[in-house]
Amino acid sequence: MKGKLFLRHAAGIVFVLGFFTVCWSAAYFLTSLYAGGLTNQMPDYVRQLVTVVLGYVLAGMVMAVIGFFARSKQRAVWQSLYDALRRIAKGDFNVNLQVKPGEHHPLGQLVETINHMAVELGQMEKMRQEFISNVSHEIQSPLTSIGGFARALQNDRLSREERLHYLGIIETECQRLSKLSENLLKLTSLESDHHPFEPKRYRLDRQLRQVILACEPQWVDKGIDMDVSLEEVNVVADEELMSQVWVNLLHNSVKFTPNGGNITIRLERHGQDVIVCVADTGIGIAEEDQPHLFERFYKADKSRNRSSGGSGLGLSIVKKIVDMHHGTISVKSKPGEGAAFTVTLPVEP
Repeated sequence: MKGKLFLRHAAGIVFVLGFFTVCWSAAYFLTSLYAGGLTNQMPDYVRQLVTVVLGYVLAGMVMAVIGFFARSKQRAVWQSLYDALRRIAKGDFNVNLQVKPGEHHPLGQLVETINHMAVELGQMEKMRQEFISNVSHEIQSPLTSIGGFARALQNDRLSREERLHYLGIIETECQRLSKLSENLLKLTSLESDHHPFEPKRYRLDRQLRQVILACEPQWVDKGIDMDVSLEEVNVVADEELMSQVWVNLLHNSVKFTPNGGNITIRLERHGQDVIVCVADTGIGIAEEDQPHLFERFYKADKSRNRSSGGSGLGLSIVKKIVDMHHGTISVKSKPGEGAAFTVTLPVEP
């Protein structure tokens, strides 16, 4: 970088010297050509002075002409920048300035920055629209179901069993709406700077054991075999938030593991990190879906998630909580071979 900078400065000095040499040579030529015998009668120092003055005049005229065209071009560049910023301010992010004043020119860097800003804002706008669309879709589905069964209940010829069945569906859909609202509020709170974050030292193995026991009715009902191995580990973390992580991961494993399947939970310490792995023998996740699992409202199997009441927010909440603790979460899975979620946390963030 320093070598390039030196070459650029050297080239600039050579250009300036060459420019003034050409101007003075032209002045000397003009003085000799048009002054004729007048200059021959002048002393040498006067003739040299006239030549120098004329050289400076020619240099000034050339520089004025160059400056005029340069300013015109610069005005065009600035005008294109103003127009681009006005379009961005109005919500039009399809801006791609083609003006290239130079790689190291300040305007060149400004153009690149505006193009980059337009791309980033366009992606944010796309994410916002997708978020609104997903929320509307998730809300509209249970509302449509509730409205349809509410109209069906107005039929006086329905039997008691049918009425109870319809009422049960309405209650389930209301619970889905409530869960969706709760998760949206939770995710919004986590992404703000005001969510309470209270890390303290506690036994992580005890917390995992309590979560497993709390979910016992679900995995016992499906006849799932639990293989648990927990080292005694103390961590500094927000116990309430981390509890949501383990509950969500375990519920997902139970939900997508068939009857008689297996779930393995491991807790180990490696140096200054603790590693928790929750693996199951469920239906697995396709490779193309895995990079998007932690995106809001993303569903690897939309029909399966809908039938099981998922909204696609649980893993987004998990990812956000793990990030707050400066940890990482990853997934390894193959369709039909189950999935393994691995959470790595620092012992003391």
